[in-house]
Amino acid sequence: MRPLRLHLDNFGSFREAVTVDFADVDYFALVGPTGAGKSTIIDAICFALYGTVPRWGKENVISHALAPSATYGKVALVFESSGRRHVVVRSLRRDARGTVHTKEARLDELDPGVPSTAELTEMLDAVVRPVAEGEAVGDEVQKITGLEYKFFTQCVVLPQGKFAEFLHARPRERQDLLVQLLDAEVYERIQKRAGREEDLARQAAEFARNELSGLSGAGEDDERAAVERLDALRALRDRIQGDLDTLRANEESLQRKIRDRDAIAGRLATLTGLSMPGDVPTLAGEQRETEERVAALGVEVGRMEAEEQRADDELTALGDKSALVAALAALDEQARGRAELAQAEAQSEEAQATLERLADEAGQADAALAEAERAWEALRDAHAAAALAGRLVVGEPCPTCLRPVIDLPRHAALSDLHTAEHEVQARKKHAAQVTARHRQAENDTHHFAKQVQICRARLAESPQVTQDRADLEAGLIACQKAELRAAESRKSTREIRAKLAEAERRAGELRNKADLSWRHLDAARDTVVAFGAPPLDRKDLGRAWADLLAWRDQVVVRERDALAVQDGEIDDGGRRLDGERAALLRRLAEHDVAVSGAVAPGAIGESVTAAVTQAGARLDRVRENRERARHLTEFAAAKEQEARVAHELALRLRADAFERWLCSEALELLVATASGTLRDLTDGQYELTVSTRGDIEVIDYGEAGMRRSARTLSGGETFQAALALALALSSQVAGLSAAAARSLDSIFLDEGFGTLDPATLDTVATTLERLASSGNRMVGVVTHVPALADRVPVRFEITRDAKGSHLTKAAQ
Repeated sequence: MRPLRLHLDNFGSFREAVTVDFADVDYFALVGPTGAGKSTIIDAICFALYGTVPRWGKENVISHALAPSATYGKVALVFESSGRRHVVVRSLRRDARGTVHTKEARLDELDPGVPSTAELTEMLDAVVRPVAEGEAVGDEVQKITGLEYKFFTQCVVLPQGKFAEFLHARPRERQDLLVQLLDAEVYERIQKRAGREEDLARQAAEFARNELSGLSGAGEDDERAAVERLDALRALRDRIQGDLDTLRANEESLQRKIRDRDAIAGRLATLTGLSMPGDVPTLAGEQRETEERVAALGVEVGRMEAEEQRADDELTALGDKSALVAALAALDEQARGRAELAQAEAQSEEAQATLERLADEAGQADAALAEAERAWEALRDAHAAAALAGRLVVGEPCPTCLRPVIDLPRHAALSDLHTAEHEVQARKKHAAQVTARHRQAENDTHHFAKQVQICRARLAESPQVTQDRADLEAGLIACQKAELRAAESRKSTREIRAKLAEAERRAGELRNKADLSWRHLDAARDTVVAFGAPPLDRKDLGRAWADLLAWRDQVVVRERDALAVQDGEIDDGGRRLDGERAALLRRLAEHDVAVSGAVAPGAIGESVTAAVTQAGARLDRVRENRERARHLTEFAAAKEQEARVAHELALRLRADAFERWLCSEALELLVATASGTLRDLTDGQYELTVSTRGDIEVIDYGEAGMRRSARTLSGGETFQAALALALALSSQVAGLSAAAARSLDSIFLDEGFGTLDPATLDTVATTLERLASSGNRMVGVVTHVPALADRVPVRFEITRDAKGSHLTKAAQ
């Protein structure tokens, strides 16, 4: 896995969006003050790939990924692995309760043809196919890099404080890592595949043995018998050829006699099939009667058409019927108009009288209302005075006149004030009702007056008729009678015309029938003209049919005699032919040649030929079966050998000892490679070795080559040993992999250099430079040590202020 671009937005301490360009960078350093955010760059690479970071502790903790004041963040990493380019994107968001969630996680394959120096947006636009989304992204990344998260942090990303995990790991944990790095699972797959191949090979061998046991007729005797039968049938085919020719000639002679007999029988059938149609004798008389009826109906049609014309002339002389109808309608309209006018005038007079009466009633009702209101007001004042008198005190001022009261007044009993009020209300109601009726009467009077005007105008506009009604009605009756006579005449004419048309149609049918009968007679004669039929008399259809049938009877007698002679010859020839055919079939039966279906010479010859063909096919099948048996025997033996080999391979790979042996050998090689680096780093004092229990031990030449546990090393010495192992993993894993599929193209070292003395630091720097320049591998370091940072060709300087962390790329 080799990163090309890293984009951060609100990730960790990087609150502003920043893109780190790793293209064409083999060796770089992340430098800056403590807490500036150097390790955050390595964290972002690890988080983009696996969704977590070693420094956060638990693998499922992601709250540290988002800047504290941010609600949204994003990390995108473009990387290459095994010649393919991918981009992994993870987006984060903070909900209302402050909890950080993964909003989006996706992995896409990119077009590797886009230059690695292109802009990030151009790279991201070149998606070849989507690979995974959501939780599946981590599994797909593991397949691409070939490493689980925990092993990725031991081989590729070595975070602070975890350099020595591989060095101090238990043998089982170290073996798990080596199994993944070496792709050792392939041997387990080979073992399972070998088991399947063994089963398949044994099944194939068993199938071949079963098929071999089921083969019949595959022996040498079977082949010899098939050859002898083929030779015998070929000799039979040659011997019977002359008999078949004789049989074929006799059969052809018999067929000619049968054809001659059939020709005679055909002529007899044609002759006896002649018969006169049943309607021929009466057709001529019926045709004459029909022609006479057509002529008579033609005369009658002429007479009826003349009568129809006279009725039409009489109707025309009576004049226009519609004028009479219009005049009578006008008289009726005038009568209706005068009646409507009289009714409207009567209604108008009645409404006027009602209006005058109601006007008097309205005046009386208004006067009665005024009187009731005056009485009510007087009674109200009297009640008020009586009530005031009851409150007067002699000597006190009168509230009305303001003079002292001398004597108290006495008031007689008064009528009920409510009764007076009810009387006023009743008078008001009555006055309102009378007023409403008066208003309605005014409307009615106006309406009926207008109706009188309308009726008078309509009567004045109606047409004036001067003729007498009786004259008009008499003229209309005369027109109706004339129309009736004309209609009856037209109906009679149509009926006669229909009868004439029917008679003409019938006459045409009879003429067509006569023509058809003559054509039938001609066709019937044409069928026997080759037999010598006489010419026809075209004057009389019945006579012509009689002459033809008399000739037919003479010829039929002669043809029947010839047919009897031909039948006798056919019977004799058939018996001779059956004898010859039976003798030939007996000869074929002696050679087991059966003739099915027809036993004609051609069929017999085809049967013999088919028997020869079948015998040849039988010989071919015997030979094929013998060859098939040989192949099956060889195939079964080969498959049984394959099964034995696959079984042996499965046995060799089945035990866990093979995996342990393989990992042990790989660990020996890694430790040997790391020992060379560690000797350089420690001036030859230390080497690494593997104990019999699988633990990594240190050989201390400063103590006369004493072997001791790697856990006894000091902090600086542990860093040197762990770095040597990490560099060995990075350089050797591609060669150790079973399928050469694992290639650690990058290694990132986070801190740990501050504990080294200047000489060791120089050796470490030289080792890292040699590792970066030895192949297509990226080496990245996070360091505070200027002496190391100055020797790195590319530096990413990290600074931090109140707005967060910032990154600047610098080169020597």
